[in-house]
Amino acid sequence: MSTNLPAYVPPGTMDVLFTKEQIAERVKALGKQISEDYKDQSIVLIGVLKGAAIFLADLARAIEVDNTFDFVAVSSYGRARVSSGAVKLIKDIDNPIEGRHVIIVEDILDTGLTLNYLRDLMLQHKPASLKIATCLDKHERRLVPIQADYVCFKIPDRFVIGYGMDYAERYRGVEDIRIMP
Repeated sequence: MSTNLPAYVPPGTMDVLFTKEQIAERVKALGKQISEDYKDQSIVLIGVLKGAAIFLADLARAIEVDNTFDFVAVSSYGRARVSSGAVKLIKDIDNPIEGRHVIIVEDILDTGLTLNYLRDLMLQHKPASLKIATCLDKHERRLVPIQADYVCFKIPDRFVIGYGMDYAERYRGVEDIRIMP
């Protein structure tokens, strides 16, 4: 029985773009910035599954103000290395966010299609405020005018894996962010 998975490339053979130590340092700094921006308030972090799960967990622990989190799931890549351009909602949030301060937490801001779709979707829920946090910003691939409020790293147009980001569901557990050949 064939699974049609692409050939496995050992992560140790890939170039490291950001080490786990660099990631931890930036996530801590983002958590501090968010804590200052939302001093004496509570926030809801909405993670975009599956890629942002690890980033969201680390970010939630780095934020010093009251925070809870929820998840949405969308699809635009499937098993491809390039977005199909069509965003499909697979799982919506479980809890109401009306009147709450919300931060959408994404692993990578690339074309902007997914985050533009999610921003519009979350605004329909009438939050008190809505911001975006992303681990990686690949600005040169942007197709729609959207910016993140909180960014760990800006990166060139390279396909990356690790720290929750995958290729065909592989490599999410790699601690560093690496460039896929």
